[in-house]
Amino acid sequence: MSTATAEQFVHPALLYRDDEEYLAGTVPYILDGLAAGEPVAVAVPGPNLTLIRDALGADAERVLLRDMTVAGRNPGRIIPTVLLAFANAHPGRRVRLIGEPIWAGRSATEYPACAQHEALINAAFADRPATILCPYNTELLDPVWIEDAYKTHPVMLDADRRFDSASYHDPVAVAASFNRPLPDPPADAATITIDFCTLQAVRRFAAAHADRAGLTSERIADLALAINELATNTVKYGGGTGELAIWTHERHLVCQLTDGGHLSDPLAGRIPVPADALNGGRGLLLVHQLCDLVRIHTTPEGTTIRAHLHR
Repeated sequence: MSTATAEQFVHPALLYRDDEEYLAGTVPYILDGLAAGEPVAVAVPGPNLTLIRDALGADAERVLLRDMTVAGRNPGRIIPTVLLAFANAHPGRRVRLIGEPIWAGRSATEYPACAQHEALINAAFADRPATILCPYNTELLDPVWIEDAYKTHPVMLDADRRFDSASYHDPVAVAASFNRPLPDPPADAATITIDFCTLQAVRRFAAAHADRAGLTSERIADLALAINELATNTVKYGGGTGELAIWTHERHLVCQLTDGGHLSDPLAGRIPVPADALNGGRGLLLVHQLCDLVRIHTTPEGTTIRAHLHR
């Protein structure tokens, strides 16, 4: 990574098997960045964050350390609020980050959004002066997830070498491969029609179901705001009408909105919108911040957005 010019974006995946290999791949990388005068941030799951903090000692005070299970619980919020937020806080400087969005506790439901995130980092940071290292635990993660890392990272690292990935593909195409139809809602899901005349009723409907599901008042407010943004987008950009379905699944309240719109920009909701933008775009960005998981399936025929909140 030290050979990168100021203009290059570098996005390697670190394949590790144990704590020793994890620290061997991350700590020198951090110290090299500090020695080069680069701002450094680390966003990894809590146990790995502790490993890195302890290994850095006093140098940990010079690094922004964040628990990815909190900051990146929803993969869709990592690019805007973790990665780009740090890069934008240091304009004109090359930044160095570690981001570990895929850990052994991730579910199969979350994974497609994680893979899309990893692919779209390459589009979001194209031509930006940054290096983002993404660790993958080869002992604990699904082997298919490791195979996908070769598709989303142009450079691979392991305990022995650094090498180019022969499987790396166009990031937008790889992200599109995870744009998959979502399972149908359960038969007992509650539904309501969305149109201009029902926006207020839709907000009340969502809040009432969140209350019955046991969400706190703060989380009910988050959900009502998220649903309001999605429903308003349906009226403005999704053909004017749609449907909201709500149900509970294990530890989550799940809300699904379907309409006739199409999200043609793969980075929609993942890139901060300029203050002078005329065409909106802030609604989906806000939904990603408020919800614990957002899954999207979009085609020219219509869009389904499914938001999960922990109960």
